[in-house]
Amino acid sequence: MCDEMMQGGLESLMILSDGESSRSICAENPSGEKEGGGKSTDGAAKKAARHLGRGWKISPYYEISPNVEYILADIEGEGQVESMWFGGNISRNYILRIYWDNETKPGVECPLPEFFAYGWQTDNSDPFKGPFSQISSIPVAVNPNKGLNCFWTMPFKKHCKVTIENRSSKAYICYYQINYCLKRVPENAGYFHAQYRQKCPVEYKEEFTILDGVSGKGKYVGTALFVGLNGAGNWWGEGELKFYIDGDKEFPTICGTGTEDYFGGSYDWEVDGKYQTYTTPFMGMHQILQSDGLYNHQQRFSMYRWHIMDPIRFSKDLRITIQDLGWAETGETYLARRDDFAVVAFWYEDHPALRTCTLPDKEEIRVI
Repeated sequence: MCDEMMQGGLESLMILSDGESSRSICAENPSGEKEGGGKSTDGAAKKAARHLGRGWKISPYYEISPNVEYILADIEGEGQVESMWFGGNISRNYILRIYWDNETKPGVECPLPEFFAYGWQTDNSDPFKGPFSQISSIPVAVNPNKGLNCFWTMPFKKHCKVTIENRSSKAYICYYQINYCLKRVPENAGYFHAQYRQKCPVEYKEEFTILDGVSGKGKYVGTALFVGLNGAGNWWGEGELKFYIDGDKEFPTICGTGTEDYFGGSYDWEVDGKYQTYTTPFMGMHQILQSDGLYNHQQRFSMYRWHIMDPIRFSKDLRITIQDLGWAETGETYLARRDDFAVVAFWYEDHPALRTCTLPDKEEIRVI
């Protein structure tokens, strides 16, 4: 497995191949065309660059109006997205969608920050303020201040379209860069998918669905989970993740032993009476938002688990669930809880579009 990772990573840099061409799309080169960058004369920052002229950062961002789904990238041909960066103000009001090979339904659909495993973001008029939580993983990095970076490989065989929908009531200042390569894609390459779900709160004794409605052949590669606690209680993360693979009905093929165990931790993430955050190449519990003692009273957590070295393989179908489970006050009896859960599931499969829609409307999805 390490050899496979090297062949797709640092080792591959020394291989020189014909027919490959690097491209990049941003507000300074919206089509990604060769020699297409820095040509703008009428961009958003033309006033700031008026004494310098063309080629001096005249279009560093787009302004997306409320209730508009704006096309950031429209790529014809065969290739793969290799990285994406977003900056500026971010919130759950901005919806990222990626469409593969001219499908009418997206293969990726989720709030922008949650795609980068960064949860609980609301509109903030001052982008320099926190709170901020670092993520330092292999496919995703979030850097000061809320710089969102993605390195998932996302192949396409005919076409790729990337959009952002602004569901807020004010204009969204969108800084972004999408780096891709035009090249031949292997016939057996799967399409990248990411899908958001939430349940606020989880119903009593009802398992929360992370992923369902997936059929065909593929690999599950990651989970970003966001939990907001409702009510008092002891430790909340006893819930087991269950992977129902290729026709599993009542019982799963893969069953974990607890929430913090799945995300690579142990014993409640508790060190000397406090939660301990961490961010590593493949897993992390990087964000804890504590009560402010007034209006923002809910304790909230964000965590990620990337199945890069250990993808969950399926040939026919896949369903994933997690329990909302903690301890009663005595610490001797499990307690079925009713917390707020949200999740983004990440996987590759042989079908280019999501088969089911799970995105809540703009009122239901808001952080409250």
